[in-house]
Amino acid sequence: MTQSRLLDMPRMVEWAIRVERTPSLAWLACVAVALLPTWIWMAQRMLDRSDDPLGLLAIAALAVLCWQCRQQLRASPRLGWLATALAAALASTLAIGLLPPLLVALLAVTALGAALAAFLPSRVDSAPVLGLSLLSLPWLASLQFYAGYPLRVLTAEASRWLLAPFFAVGRDGSALRVDGHMVIVDAPCSGVQMLWLAYFTACVVALATGRTSRSFLTRLPAVSACVLAGNIVRNTLLVALEACGHGASGPVHEAVGLVVLAEVCGAIAWVMDAREPGHV
Repeated sequence: MTQSRLLDMPRMVEWAIRVERTPSLAWLACVAVALLPTWIWMAQRMLDRSDDPLGLLAIAALAVLCWQCRQQLRASPRLGWLATALAAALASTLAIGLLPPLLVALLAVTALGAALAAFLPSRVDSAPVLGLSLLSLPWLASLQFYAGYPLRVLTAEASRWLLAPFFAVGRDGSALRVDGHMVIVDAPCSGVQMLWLAYFTACVVALATGRTSRSFLTRLPAVSACVLAGNIVRNTLLVALEACGHGASGPVHEAVGLVVLAEVCGAIAWVMDAREPGHV
């Protein structure tokens, strides 16, 4: 009864037709504009150097993905993801001033990722898109604060085991004493930035290869293992150089880090691109 009455109202029918014909990019733009306070906060956090601007890479990757799929966006969005996007956007708006800005931003990027998942074509699975959305957050400083020290201790202990056959080595917290040389495993050696770049690589390769969400998620433990192994190798090499009296200078330190990072990202790309068991 109500539906038939609405159909008898010309203005309502005209409005419904306009809504139906609204381009998908316009809906995505509306979601982005609605979350403008969060984008301003994120930009300020990056510009004042309180956090690394790596999130810009994730935003750029999402922008490239949208541009590549601009002709294939869904006219009828996935309702589940659209409802999630609207709920997260509303929660983000209501939470301003009530929750810490980082949690508000987490809700906002979840809304954006869900909106993209609602409109992107079926060949683009949602998990890597949501992953890039989360990686756009400026939260490396927070991760370093909360997880940096435990990661440094874990790395130092693993390096101690690897160095023990060749040096007299002991560990005190996140510092190693190797043949009388005290070497501190500092914040950059925690592997937080390597972890971010590893997951960024995993998301980009998964999207490029058409990896399904399930396949993508089941490979994430291997991604974490690659990062942990790479960080331990990097730290062990640098500590060994220090112990041998060849203290790694800035360029050498950076070169070792870049080489290990390239190997880790290459391994992750291989993991994400590898075929499923049983597939030819």
